Formats: sequence, structure tokens, C-alpha cells
Amino acid sequence: MRLLETALLGLGAYAAYRWLATPTYDFNGKHVLITGGARGLGLLIARELAGKGAKLTICARSTDDLDGALAELSPRAPTLAVPCDVTDQRQVDDLIAQARGRFGPIDVLVNNAGIIGVGPMEEMRLEDFDLAMKTHFWAALYTCLAVVPEMQRRRTGRIVNISSLGGKIAVPHMLAYTASKFAVTGLSHGLRQELAEDGVVVTTVCPGVMRTGSHLHAEFKGRNEEEYRWFATAAGFPGFSVNATSAARAIVAACARGDAELIISLPARVAVMLQTLMPGWFDELNALINRFILPEPGGIGTARAKGAESRGATPSLLTALPDQAARENNEMNVAHA
Repeated sequence: MRLLETALLGLGAYAAYRWLATPTYDFNGKHVLITGGARGLGLLIARELAGKGAKLTICARSTDDLDGALAELSPRAPTLAVPCDVTDQRQVDDLIAQARGRFGPIDVLVNNAGIIGVGPMEEMRLEDFDLAMKTHFWAALYTCLAVVPEMQRRRTGRIVNISSLGGKIAVPHMLAYTASKFAVTGLSHGLRQELAEDGVVVTTVCPGVMRTGSHLHAEFKGRNEEEYRWFATAAGFPGFSVNATSAARAIVAACARGDAELIISLPARVAVMLQTLMPGWFDELNALINRFILPEPGGIGTARAKGAESRGATPSLLTALPDQAARENNEMNVAHA
């Protein structure tokens, strides 16, 4: 136990040293590309960077979402909004070309685009895993491959990959999501190791549950109303979920410091520590939650229903905080997501 305490104290001292001694990155005048930047966490990150003088390129699949984000951001910062499906490499390459044409080389890349699929393993199909991997892993790889060579030549650049607590710990009823986020986490840390000699800094971000409004866009299978109830309740539970504006501020600060990894929220950090120290016990706990708390298969089966379609009898009081976040973060346009 003394050895563990000494190790923890040493890690704490090192973290404090890095926090105080590492020079911070100046975003003023820098060109930042944010995928999934039209709503939710991506939009919140864009807001933070607009306040720091950055030039912004944002992309999303929905032109309606982009129009709303552009109307908000353009009075505050030079902003380019590009429709793009980041699962298509040709569209990604076109996005990068348009961004460079408007604002020049990309100084900072934030891979934020994501989807959330919820439901028991029995209702998941290969296409669910394929879509999750395309959206989280392949899309991040496409953008990195497009911008890294130029960053290497210039010997400067920052990349932020938004993974998840689900990229550190397996989450029952979110198997496709968590498998793809594990892939992002591995890619991101590996890129940091290989690009360090070229002056390119990569930060991996693993947020816990955040109040972004994404519960309306998440897709649910099986007993979708019951699945929605536990997911949306967790997203709005005070102390368990975190304010997404604070999370965006922490992400921008971690990028500025050049942190290797940022795990957002105390519950998330505790969960990662328990998984690391007691993996068998932690997996057994999640197995019990899966068996006795989470819904059984059934309902709509393998069909998908968005959260906005799955509210059912869920009391609005349980989702008051994430619903408010949805209104504030351009998440209400569910039909075109």
C-alpha cells in the first residue's frame, strides 16, 4: 500500500509540475478545424475557441445545423461551415481543401464527430459496428492523414481526438460505441508517440457523461423507451453528468497545455482507476447492472429510434438538464441529424 501511495503522490507531483511549467498554446489567429462542430460539444468547443481569436472551420452532415452554428459563430470569429459526411474519405479531403483555401494551413484539428447507439447485444448487427467504426475511428484517421503531413513539414500542430469514458471502460448496451471509442483511444495515443519528434502534439479526451443534448440524437434499439430512460436520466443526473460548457473549456485548456490525456469528471476518473486496479471486480459489477437493471431484448428489436422518438413515459423532470442543454447547443434539429 505504501508503494501505491508513493506512486500516486509522485504522479500527482508530476501532473502539478506539467500544469505549471508547460507553456500554453496561443489560439489567436490559428486555424482550427472541428468535425461535428455544428452542435453539442463541437459547437461548445467552437465557442471557446472563437473567444480566443481562432479562425474556425466546422463541418457536419446537416446543413440546417451548420446554418444555425454559422449564424452564431460568424459574428464572433471568421468561420467556414462545410457540409461533410466524415465517414467518406473523399468528402473529408474536399473539406480539408476548402478549409485550406479559405484560411490556410490547419493549425489545430479537433476530431469530435460522433454517434451514439444504445441497446442490448442481441439487437445489434454488423452494420451497427461498421457505422460506429466509420464515424469514430476511420473518420478520425481520414482527417489525421489529411493534415498530419503538412503539420510535420511545418513542425507544428495540435490534434485533439474526442474519445469517451467508453473508450477506457466497456459499457453494457453500448457495445458498438465503446468498441469504436477504444479504437480511437489507441489511435490517438499512438499518434502522440510517433508525431512528438515532429513537433505535433496529440491530446486524447475521454469525457464521462456530459449534458450536451445528445440524448435526443442517440439511437436506441430493443425496448427503446426503457433504454432511453436510463440513458437520458444518467445524462441529467447532477454530480454524475457534467456541464458541457465546462467540459469544452477543459478540452481547450488541455489542448493548449499539450496534455496527453484528459478524463473529464470525477466519477469518470474514479471509474477508470477502479477498472485499472480491479478489472475483474469492475467487470462483474457491470455484468450485474446488465443482468438486473438494464432492459431485456425485445421492443422494436433491431430497428433504430432516436431519443426524441423514444421519450415515452419518461418524466420530463428526469431529463430537464439535458433538455435545457439541447436548446442551448443547437441540438433540437433532430429530424435532419
